[in-house]
Amino acid sequence: MTSNLDLVRKGFIDAGVPSALTEELLESFSESKRRFYLSDLRPSAVEGGRFSEAALRVLEWTAFGQFTPLSDNKFTAETVINKLGALPANQHSDSLRLHIPRTILLIYDIRNKGDTAHLTDGIDPNFQDATLVVRNMEWILAELVRLHHTVSANEAHRLITDLASKEVPMIPVFDGFPRLLKAVAASDHSLVLLYWRGSEGADLSDLVKWVKPKMRANLKRTLGSLDTKNLVHCTDSKYQLTIKGEQLVESRGLIAPV
Repeated sequence: MTSNLDLVRKGFIDAGVPSALTEELLESFSESKRRFYLSDLRPSAVEGGRFSEAALRVLEWTAFGQFTPLSDNKFTAETVINKLGALPANQHSDSLRLHIPRTILLIYDIRNKGDTAHLTDGIDPNFQDATLVVRNMEWILAELVRLHHTVSANEAHRLITDLASKEVPMIPVFDGFPRLLKAVAASDHSLVLLYWRGSEGADLSDLVKWVKPKMRANLKRTLGSLDTKNLVHCTDSKYQLTIKGEQLVESRGLIAPV
């Protein structure tokens, strides 16, 4: 995660985005993702308000060359969104004028809805709302990366996806060694490690070092079984998690705390 976070930070700084805005944007993004993966889904926890205000200030700076100070209590999202929407279409991208501001407005609407009840359908409204907010934050940050970094849209999305997917609170890293802070079977341990690695994947030799000693002897067979189930993809000795594997990890709460 650190390498991608540093790349994103460096890209913004190199583009001239003020360092205070860059740090506020990335810190609020990381904090919301951390709370999301810790299943802290209260509206006050994963609401994206701090991130949205930082993102709007980045758009202010991009469009007008200045931004409302972070300490200004009179800052209102609606005012900035209206100013951005009024910019000439032939001078500014639709993403800056319309798409990002409207997505931010959606996040604000979800936050302001508070605890309004959904229909009694057996679905946790907090999880629904938090998922919508976090995924939209990922898209906004990827768009800001695309606008300010010298990378393609696909590369911007990959950077943000990896930055998000590696945010696994149950895997602290000690001197380069990722330790999973819960007892799970060898197959689940492998899936969580590959989730943490994102699109970079991991070599068999690394996975052997990272799993519990008792899992090592049969690890290649375990990974082969996951490959057969289309949960991982193997190229030579390198393993990557598939979309199906990612969905399994998230739906089963394998990255959630004990």
